Amino acid sequence: QVQWDCMNPKYKIKKRNYKNSGVVVLLDLKIHRVYSFLDYIMGGCQIHFTVAIDFTASNGDPRNSCSLHYINPYQPNEYLKALVAVGEICQDYDSDKKFSALGFGARIPPKYEVSHDFAINFNPDNDECEGIQGVVESYQSCLPKIQLYGPTNVAPIISKVARVAADEERTKEASQYFILLILTDGVVTDMADTREAIVRASYLPMSIIIVGVGNADFTDMQILDGDDGILRSPKGEPVLRDIVQFVPFREFKNASPTALAKCVLAEVPKQVVEYYSYKAFPPRCPQPHTPDSNLASPQ
Repeated sequence: QVQWDCMNPKYKIKKRNYKNSGVVVLLDLKIHRVYSFLDYIMGGCQIHFTVAIDFTASNGDPRNSCSLHYINPYQPNEYLKALVAVGEICQDYDSDKKFSALGFGARIPPKYEVSHDFAINFNPDNDECEGIQGVVESYQSCLPKIQLYGPTNVAPIISKVARVAADEERTKEASQYFILLILTDGVVTDMADTREAIVRASYLPMSIIIVGVGNADFTDMQILDGDDGILRSPKGEPVLRDIVQFVPFREFKNASPTALAKCVLAEVPKQVVEYYSYKAFPPRCPQPHTPDSNLASPQ
């Protein structure tokens, strides 16, 4: 224990027997190290990237050149542009360069039942693709095999990634953080379930990026992005932390891919640090202190 006298200079001069006007006693001291995003990355934290693609009928028949899923040999469609722009940045933070790629809102073979969380490589045991190029190839090869349908339900995929993130959380280590990129052409149909799923996911090592493709009215989607106010579950429970970033692709149509990636990923480093600080998980192998940087800044 340490203590200091509180001295009043005027009293000291006036009063001969003046000792102090009180004592400050230090009873307890804790040093709390605040880690940066780079501290976690340098300590071996991997960013695991999952992409979820909207295959609902509102996208239009992929064989028609007006469709958002039309494969033009000379020009990638908006789904591919958004996927590549964000994925190419994320892959630098994932050592195995394997990405989970899922689809929702389509009837899929062999029985053509509607699915809201199918692997686009049609391998239910392993939905991972090799690199962004692997995701692009799986996307292009799955389009002719499926029937675009509906509705636009995204809660099943959020819950699917959240289950993996929950297993990771139990390790009590800052080893894997999950980013779910949802590419969709319309407003979510299961909004109540989606809000509930996001509130649950806000307690896990996970962030959600939603890119709105096409020209739909995305006003309702802004609700999921907690920037204007706190997102709540249907029962009124608030998110623990803001984990959703919504961006309409049309605002970046004529911008560089880097501009889209930078905007979409701007909040991720803060979200990673917020989660591990809340859990009080330090980096796995702390390095000498490094200044922080933006996830999307060119290296």
